[in-house]
Amino acid sequence: MELGKKIKQLRFKAGLTQEQLAEKLGIGAQSVSKWENAVSMPDITALPLLAEIFGVSIDELFDLTNEQRFNRIENRMDNEEDLPQDVFMEYEEFLKGQLGTEENKKRATELLAYLYWHRMESFARKTKRFAEDAVRMSPNEKGCQWMLQKAAGHVRWDWNIANHSKAIDFYKEIVKANPESRLGYAYLLDNLIADHRADEAEEALKRYAALPDATSVHVEVYRAYITLARFDEPAADRIMEELGEKYPDDFIYLFEAAQYYAAKCEYDKAIELYEHSFAAETRRPRFMDELMAIAQIWEIRGEYSKAAETWDRIIDLLENEWGMTEEVALTDARREKARLLAKA
Repeated sequence: MELGKKIKQLRFKAGLTQEQLAEKLGIGAQSVSKWENAVSMPDITALPLLAEIFGVSIDELFDLTNEQRFNRIENRMDNEEDLPQDVFMEYEEFLKGQLGTEENKKRATELLAYLYWHRMESFARKTKRFAEDAVRMSPNEKGCQWMLQKAAGHVRWDWNIANHSKAIDFYKEIVKANPESRLGYAYLLDNLIADHRADEAEEALKRYAALPDATSVHVEVYRAYITLARFDEPAADRIMEELGEKYPDDFIYLFEAAQYYAAKCEYDKAIELYEHSFAAETRRPRFMDELMAIAQIWEIRGEYSKAAETWDRIIDLLENEWGMTEEVALTDARREKARLLAKA
């Protein structure tokens, strides 16, 4: 439905004349008449007040389809770090309303998760900033240290809160209900290995390896990590070295090997493999994982100029391959570059 017709429909529903609506908007009645007859369009600044007068969202003024509203919600979260409270509540209400419809339930569920994660990340950034300031002022007090651990993902020393048993139980449930789920097994393996539950990981790997879409490279990489979880580093290294001899130019191997050596703090080898992986990637647009890892390694080493140069490569990737202009990812990349240049 055209915007003018929608305004007319909502005006009738609200029991308002053109003159009464114009008075509420602080404009002439002739303007409302022109809108309703498609002679002109309301100025964008009038839309929030129109929505308020009619008791609808701005999206409802345009009579968007559900799919269009889903896309607008996702795009706005992609492009903004913070959502105003009224917008958050509007999106939450709309998405919850779609949970009862079979055709939209999956999409609405995914976007609700994104909406809450987006809000959580927004508050986590604020928590981190103020908690860090509090710790600087009182470094021997634990209160804000705990908040900083939660908000920034810092290491938690106590095993009872640092272990991944709840995640493991969840993914065990997932693979039991979906025995063909390669990703379910992958996340189960990741969490088992992180907790050094090597025997259980070995059993999960057998089931993972039997899946039709499991790659031999991933199977052997997991075997190396399980061996490492058993504290047998030389044997784990041999598995990775044999993989490198067998798949020297394989993108999956290159990336996973880079991850492996970075985790062992063998940074020169990791950078070499990350660069090789990034160059070997045939998909366009390419992801920025390798470059982000390289930037982090340079920063760990105190090479802030090199880290900033790598973020410059990330900015170029986002602009020229992803076509970004003002998205959150691009804003964050520019911020990281500026931060590192200031340290340099």
